[in-house]
Amino acid sequence: MMSTLAVIPARAGSKGIVRKNLRDFGGRPLVWHAVTCALACPGIDRVIVSTDDPAIADVARDAGAEVPFLRPAELALDETPGVAPILHALETLGPVKEVVVLQPTSPLRTAADVTGTMALRRQQGAPAAISVCDAPCHPAWMYSRDANGRLVPFLDGPHTVRRQDLSPVVVPNGAVYVADAAWLMRTGSFVSSETVGFVMPAERSVDLDDEYDWLFAELLLSKQIAS
Repeated sequence: MMSTLAVIPARAGSKGIVRKNLRDFGGRPLVWHAVTCALACPGIDRVIVSTDDPAIADVARDAGAEVPFLRPAELALDETPGVAPILHALETLGPVKEVVVLQPTSPLRTAADVTGTMALRRQQGAPAAISVCDAPCHPAWMYSRDANGRLVPFLDGPHTVRRQDLSPVVVPNGAVYVADAAWLMRTGSFVSSETVGFVMPAERSVDLDDEYDWLFAELLLSKQIAS
């Protein structure tokens, strides 16, 4: 049985950024960065790209990944759950002990972030681990609005709280997902009460959803290259 499989999901369609997986980022197509990151991790035994697009498949192979199949069209829709292509890959490729998922939309993630997430899962004896970062805004400072536009505190309790008095809050950043493969196929989700979180810094946690994200990530990349 293969030990660790990395799956990079990269479909052709995209709402926020057209053809983003093939768009140039730092001189290379976006999907290329995810492939090279996975290949740089010594704990990963095989790297595949799951795509419905022959052009993405060609770029992935040029970068060094395998593309053992083209993903079925019904698994490449806007409404397709994110875990569905991963389960399809596991079912198609056969027994695997551990699966690592790297989304191309986190191009500033490093191999150290990936191996750190993998190591945390094993150290904690957890079935899954995902990367997280500090939340940009604490829920204690959040409000909803009622029908008349009045602010309603999102959380109960005091609402003028000093930052240093708040407990740390993190959010998934979408960069790294790791799980015991059999557990994932049984539960259908990377996140449960047993999942542990590997904290990444904000400067490597940008997730490319729109043009603003893209410009910000390119700025951060240029500063990394210059330093």
